Order: sequence, then structure tokens, then C-alpha cells
Amino acid sequence: MSTYTSEPGVRLGGRYRLEDRLAAAGGWSAWKAIDEILARPVSVITFAAGFPRLEQVVTAARAASRLTDTRLTQVFDVEDSWDHAYIVLEWPFGDTLADLVATGSVEPAAGARIVAEVAAALSGAHAAGLAHLCLRPDTVRWTPGGGVKVTGLGIDAALSGVTSDDPELADTRGLGRLLYAALTGLWPGQDYPELPPAPETEGQPRRPRQIRAGVPAGLDDIACRALALPSRDDHEPFTSPAALAAALMAAIPPVQVPPAAARRDVARDFDRTGGQHTQPGYARGYSQRPPARRRGAGRVIAISVLVLLVIAGVSAAAVHLLQKSPGTPGPGASSSAPASPSAQSGVITPVSASGFDALNLADTGDENSSQAPNVLDHNPAGWATQQYYGSPYFGDLKTGTGLILNLGSARQVSAITVTFGSVPGADVEIMVGNSAARSKANLDSMTTIASASNVSGSYTFTAQKKVSGQYLVIWFTKLPSMAGSAHKYMAQVFSVAIRGTS
Repeated sequence: MSTYTSEPGVRLGGRYRLEDRLAAAGGWSAWKAIDEILARPVSVITFAAGFPRLEQVVTAARAASRLTDTRLTQVFDVEDSWDHAYIVLEWPFGDTLADLVATGSVEPAAGARIVAEVAAALSGAHAAGLAHLCLRPDTVRWTPGGGVKVTGLGIDAALSGVTSDDPELADTRGLGRLLYAALTGLWPGQDYPELPPAPETEGQPRRPRQIRAGVPAGLDDIACRALALPSRDDHEPFTSPAALAAALMAAIPPVQVPPAAARRDVARDFDRTGGQHTQPGYARGYSQRPPARRRGAGRVIAISVLVLLVIAGVSAAAVHLLQKSPGTPGPGASSSAPASPSAQSGVITPVSASGFDALNLADTGDENSSQAPNVLDHNPAGWATQQYYGSPYFGDLKTGTGLILNLGSARQVSAITVTFGSVPGADVEIMVGNSAARSKANLDSMTTIASASNVSGSYTFTAQKKVSGQYLVIWFTKLPSMAGSAHKYMAQVFSVAIRGTS
């Protein structure tokens, strides 16, 4: 019996129990299922015997499973048996971008931040040879934990047979449509009936500022360039997600994120006014959206505030634009005393960066040193520690590892803003020293000037000691878990901004 004709209650692979069929089209079905071993919901796609694009879908799923960006839906399992094929994916919790823009609850800057995150995530995917090609507002979610999640990478296109001679350009135009919808609440075309179509002039969508008051001129121009519409200064259209992500990062104003207690108050007010999370769904073609309903002003205001606060707080790729004022704690992290104004008078630009695996000299990978320059170059791929298994304490192999920045000369650091990955759980120390030697002795000689626990997103460390040194180390003593895995651990850093004096 093919899994396509299975009924609720059937177990696949001895562990995935099918519960609800959410969609069925063209020889495949999408299900909500339960992973009975890990006791968690998952998405499952099953196929009819002889489904013509099975090989393409399986290939896309396996390629997506190798990506580690937590903003992309994780692929957990693939079974390619011709008669019983299925794919198991992360269950995407949260409101879709379609839900948010349909209720008018996303301000332009917040919507642009969401799209910047998506663009940064797709930039990394393209670098790995994988494209989306089917971007729609229901393929982007804002998760309850405060992050962006992109569903359907590669898989949606394989399911529907969509291809492109220029995948980067195709996804850039798709991102442009998402940005247009986030700025206006309208869809630039007739192919997405869930949102009203944008009015047109001479066959082209009108500029966002012609539709919605308050759209910043910079974002209006970026949206036009992403859609290859005429721009104000005749700038060339964007042709890659990376270029679009960089432009959005530069155009979005910084957001001041209040302390964790204030965010909890907002969330409590949100719940008190009747806010509720929508049921999870799937990517385009197999999504389950909640029925249309009226939502009060309190709901709209609450979601708008939460989007601004949470998305700003966890931005992974656009970190240097979402910086908090020095001394403002991030989610789940302890606050630190503010430094004096004179100690924050100058920006320090590191001249180089490297992994700093000072406690494991046998590891020739030196904690992914090849990725470290991404942190300084604003490359959305960022830097990550190696993956550790079984324990957040580096698999019980050592007590820490980190990223070392060469400041060029001895400098006194007053504050450093770091954007980590969106998954909380990292314990971090900021240390200053005068050598980059990869040794325990050098590590022990360094001075810790700040620390924080359970950090994620953008977090500002304020120096508690006036110490000068040429090298600054972001030292992890505990790692967050990897999305979709209960036994793998890895920390990420996407950018740093340092202030201090010589």
C-alpha cells in the first residue's frame, strides 16, 4: 500500500504517526504527524506510487538537510522507496507573513527586517547550490520564539516542477514581492489571491509610497529595485538575495529593544487582550491557514509591537542594524552596568578574525576559522562553532571555544554588540589579551571584561574592567542546541560592533 493512500494513524518508519492530511495535489499529500520517539509534531510529505518528480523532490530534500541555518525549515528524514516514499520536516510554528500583513499588524521597518532575514537565509542557501523559487507570504513565518522561519526551500519547486535558468534572480524577484507585500499589505500581481492585488500603472505595480503613507523612501526604492521597477535615481535592479539583504540592512533604522521584563509585560498584555497563535501550517501548495476572522485593535497593536521587539532582538543576518543601546540586555541575559560616555566615544574596526579553539590543539579545523572573516565582512553566512553532540558543554570534550578578533593595536574596549543565532542557550565571556597564540596558557592570561548567560540575537556587552589589549575573544562556555535536534549543539555569530578607546 502506498503511503499516499494511508489513513490517519498509520506509522511510517516505525515512528511517524500520521494525524491530519492537510493537502493533497498532483500525486503528493501533506500531513501533520507525530514523531513518537521524540514526542514532537512534524510535517510529512507522502507520494503516490509513480509520482513523476519523486527523484527531484528527494534530491532537493537531501540538499536542504545539509543546511544548518536555523531560519530554514529543517529536513529530518527522507525515505525514497518508490512505493512508500516520504519526507519528514520540521513543523513550522507561528504566524505566516500573509497572516501578519493581512491584519495590518506589520509596520514597514518590521516587515523589511523580516524580509532581510529571509534574504540573508536564502543567500546562504544559494551559496550551497539550493534555491527556493516559490516564495510566497505563507512560506515565511514569525515563530512564537521570536525568529523567522522559511519553509519549502527547494522542495516546493520540485513538487510543482518549477525551474529557473537564473535561480538567484528568480528568488530576488520573489523577495521583492514579499517586501512589497510587507510594506503595503497588497500583492504585486494576480497570482496570490490571499492578499488583494496592488493597483497598477501601465501594467506595473505602483510604488509602495503611492499606496501606503509612511513607507520610508529608502525602503520604497529598495522594493522597486527588487522588483525591477524604475527607481528614483535609476539604480540598477537587484539580482541576488545577498545584494538585497545588504541594502535592507543599510536602510532599516536601528531599533531600541527594551529589557526582558518589559518584553514579558508586552507579551502578558498580548495574552490578556485575547491574542492567540495560529495553528502551524506548511509551505505554498500544502499550507493550512486559519479561517478569516476579525481581530481587535489590541490584537493588531500587540502583534505589531511583538514583531518589532522580537524580530529586532533576534536578527541574525542584519545584526549590525539592530543594535541596542550599550548596556541593554538581550532575551534571557543578565544586565550589566553602563560604561561611561567617554569610554564609548569611538568605533573599533577589527583587522581580522579567526576561530580560537585554544583547548583542543589536535583539531586542525581550529573552530571553522575559514568562516570567521564573514563576521567582519557582513556576510550573512556568519561564523559558527563546530557541531558538538550529546551535551551543550562541547560534548564534554572541553570547557570552551571561541572567536578571536585582532583589533590592530592595544585598545580599551568599552562595549561590544554581538549578533548570535536566534536559538537561546549560549553562555558567553568577552576576554581581552595581547596574543593570538592558540594555547591554554594564553587563554588563562586573558582578562574577562564582560559575560552573559542564555544569550541569543543581538546583545550588547558592557565592559566591567578597563583593560587594554590587541585581541578580543568571544568565548563560549555553553552552546545552544541546533534547531530541530535535541542532541546537537552549535553557536553562531553573524556580526560584531565594537566601541572603545585607544
